[in-house]
Amino acid sequence: MVARSHTVAFQGVEARPVEVQCAVEPGLPAFSIVGLPDKAVSEARDRVRSALSSMAIALPSKRITINLSPADLPKEGSHFDLPIAVALLSALEIIPPDAAEGAVSLGELSLDGSLVPVVGALPAAMTAAAEDRALLCPKASSAEAAWVDATQVIGATSLGDVVRHFSGQAPLSAAQPGEVSLAPSARDLRDVKGQERAKRALEIAAAGRHHLIMIGTPGSGKSMLAARLPGILPPLAPSEALETSMIQSLCGLLDEGGISRTRPFREPHHTASMAAIVGGGRGAKPGEISLAHNGVLFMDEFPEFPRTVLETLRQPIETGEVMVARANAHVKYPCRFMLVAAANPCKCGYLTDPARACSRAPVCGEDYLGRISGPLLDRFDLRIEVPPVGFTDLDLPPSGDNSATVAARVEATRTVQAERFEGMEPRQNADMEGKLLEEIAAPDAEGKELLLKAAERFGLSARAYHRILRVARTIADLEGAPDIRRPHVAEALSFRISARAAS
Repeated sequence: MVARSHTVAFQGVEARPVEVQCAVEPGLPAFSIVGLPDKAVSEARDRVRSALSSMAIALPSKRITINLSPADLPKEGSHFDLPIAVALLSALEIIPPDAAEGAVSLGELSLDGSLVPVVGALPAAMTAAAEDRALLCPKASSAEAAWVDATQVIGATSLGDVVRHFSGQAPLSAAQPGEVSLAPSARDLRDVKGQERAKRALEIAAAGRHHLIMIGTPGSGKSMLAARLPGILPPLAPSEALETSMIQSLCGLLDEGGISRTRPFREPHHTASMAAIVGGGRGAKPGEISLAHNGVLFMDEFPEFPRTVLETLRQPIETGEVMVARANAHVKYPCRFMLVAAANPCKCGYLTDPARACSRAPVCGEDYLGRISGPLLDRFDLRIEVPPVGFTDLDLPPSGDNSATVAARVEATRTVQAERFEGMEPRQNADMEGKLLEEIAAPDAEGKELLLKAAERFGLSARAYHRILRVARTIADLEGAPDIRRPHVAEALSFRISARAAS
């Protein structure tokens, strides 16, 4: 007789179904696991044996074979402990076979039989719902999995609880979803003195999810401005929160099973490797661009990042997804993020400061910003110069709108876009392309004439032409205008061309 249980193997954010088959047959005593297990899965036999021993369950003096099907799919992680134990208990007729087959289980076992929380409970619950099965997992992981209301989620604290639940002695109640949190930002735009043009660029970028690069001398406020971006972004929509949480679940970043509706804000250091930014490493884990999905990726000291790392951003910026290809894994992750970059104008940082003239100008600036390739720079919708703030300006009262006021305008603009793109693949103006871009972002006659002249005068690429139209559409949406007019195009052009000389 072959007993069965069910679990999942993770490939990116996808949890693929795995059937755990257990056969207890006459022969020399042995406990083997087959089906491409990694080291953590192979060690499950020792944890399972010890956990059963703590419950006074002795393994028979027979040959025990565990097969993880499909056998050609790599199996990684300690979450296979619980499904292996469930299949074995079913084979020993300690729990009913139909109960074992009716649930997808995952969890790591301690030597005393208690269950340790594991990553990936949320995508596992999605697969369990698709398979029309319940999900059995450690109690500490059940709160996040319970967000998938299409399936029953059972959280257990120990293997003994699992046995009593399946045997009907002490059924466990269904888990409840964790808390929904929306962390308020303590950083306000009014904290930034001056820099009104930069604040305007931040608002436009947030409203349409446009990529932004800021170039300015050290201490001019680039990082300070970027840090206030989360305070003006709207909360995640329910579908976006689920997408983002699935990636965070794979990385073990969900706090006590709660789902956050605050948009991610990732700021990797410029010494980060390609695997850390794009994804990879052991098991082809998601990188910073995927952790910033539906949020912001802020890269300070942009030219200091390795050239190979910067160039890998080009395709994800365009497609909104990244394929992490390794010798033993090909995994696709979503990465629809807003890239915000900050850079000094040159190595010393004072190329554009007349009071502290750079001794190697203009070669210093050309060499330094030359580390950012033309194709990558062309993908930034907004480029602004951030001038230094004078000492006298620091004593002036706060100017401009606060973050709450700007956030209200941004949310209203995003609502307009959500209604515009309902039922379509694009979500924000930055995603428009092809015929849809021609229909929605077509300027009036005066605006088109201005754009054509600028394209010819500055030698704009076709990509730059389309990105200017997207920005102009966002500016019109912020104003509540149904059509794109010449002033909207002019402002979009000013953000595209203003930092051209510096770049």
